[in-house]
Amino acid sequence: MKKVATRFAPSPTGPLHIGGVRTALFNWLYSKNKNGSFYLRIEDTDKERSKDEYKNQIINSLKWIGVENDGDEYIQSKKIDDHINIANELLKNGHAYKCYCSSEEIEEQKKRAKQKKIPYIYDRKWRDKSESEAPKDLKPTIRFKSKIEGTTILKDLVQGDVEIENNTIEDFIILRNDGTPTYNLSASVDDHQMNITHIIRGDDHKINTFKQMQIYLAMKWELPSFAHIPLIHTTEGKKLSKRDKASTLNDYSKIGIMPEALRNYLLRLGWSYKDKEIFTIDESIKYFNLEGIGKSPSKLDMSRILSMNEHYIKNMSENELYIQFESYCDKYKNKIPNEKSDKIKKSLNFLKNKAKTLEDIYNNSTYIIEDVVSFNNDDLKLIDDNAKKIISEFSSNIDKLDKFERYELEPILENLIKSNNTNFKGVGQPLRIILTGSKFGPGIYDIIISLGKEEVKKRLSAKIT
Repeated sequence: MKKVATRFAPSPTGPLHIGGVRTALFNWLYSKNKNGSFYLRIEDTDKERSKDEYKNQIINSLKWIGVENDGDEYIQSKKIDDHINIANELLKNGHAYKCYCSSEEIEEQKKRAKQKKIPYIYDRKWRDKSESEAPKDLKPTIRFKSKIEGTTILKDLVQGDVEIENNTIEDFIILRNDGTPTYNLSASVDDHQMNITHIIRGDDHKINTFKQMQIYLAMKWELPSFAHIPLIHTTEGKKLSKRDKASTLNDYSKIGIMPEALRNYLLRLGWSYKDKEIFTIDESIKYFNLEGIGKSPSKLDMSRILSMNEHYIKNMSENELYIQFESYCDKYKNKIPNEKSDKIKKSLNFLKNKAKTLEDIYNNSTYIIEDVVSFNNDDLKLIDDNAKKIISEFSSNIDKLDKFERYELEPILENLIKSNNTNFKGVGQPLRIILTGSKFGPGIYDIIISLGKEEVKKRLSAKIT
């Protein structure tokens, strides 16, 4: 039995899309579950649109989410000669032919099909014509000689048996008239040469699979197994595209979604194992199978992603959470000053409360990170004469404290509530505003203790006009 080998084969013509990430994840998990290999193939034969920046973004995105390919990336453009050789072999063996139709003729055929409201299929004009009838001034394309009788059954590992009438598959081009190979030829040759055993991809590739199967059979190659997974849709039920918001991994990482959480979400998007929701990476590999993939499209749900991320924030060790938070701040926010890192670490136990993202933790912790308090003008209006009096009295009272602990602070706040004939909010709100710049944020005791006595005194002495 051949060793299982899967591949993910994106084109570097744009950033990697979230649907592509899930496809890569499923391929990677399947190969790891079977102790096989997972390869990354960069299909860069579209020279005009392929860019290194997109190739690097694809590679970095997969690494970020934990999908590591075995060996170096396979670069398709370096294998063009192999693709051309196979096209010529198919031509020689009678499985392909030269087509001398001009682009104008093809356009006319497409136009007629459109008028009749039927799908365009090339009329096979040159399938059985003699080479002697060929025009001298026109470079031919090479078309594959598709089967025109009977049916073909694809034994799909997700969709089940899929049957198609052979005459609905056109004689597709395998070499353009400039001598360059087309997608279906290149993909087939690469998959064969890479010894790919399982091709797991979106179900929008089904028609390509029928074409590629014919190339395999014509070359007498062993067919791989195919699995077509339903696409991801938007909440409105439309096919997700690169133009949609939150379609690339960068869209998620910049708002503080962690790779573990997004990977877990994508795993469960269209796949299930019993009623289990949370999977470690080892559990994902252990339990992943193609039988658990549903046959219907899945809807991308941002609220579910945030909920999953919140679960990971709450259940991750604070040491690991700090490493991720520090990395997030370095990349997207202000770098955490070295002298503040210990304060942040010690405060994570409350900074993560109600936080769904690393960005939420950052917003909760800016009062520690920033030395200068930036006040919200609407909140400043709440600091009236009575609030100023409370702030002044609190400042005087903490002078006497030996330890800056909650049990020492609670009696002070209780006395302020009584002496000023107010409630907890009446005392806590002005203190929170003067210490953080906003009436929103962590609990007042957490704020006071996290800043420390010296910093609290400094901030309380700030003049409020």
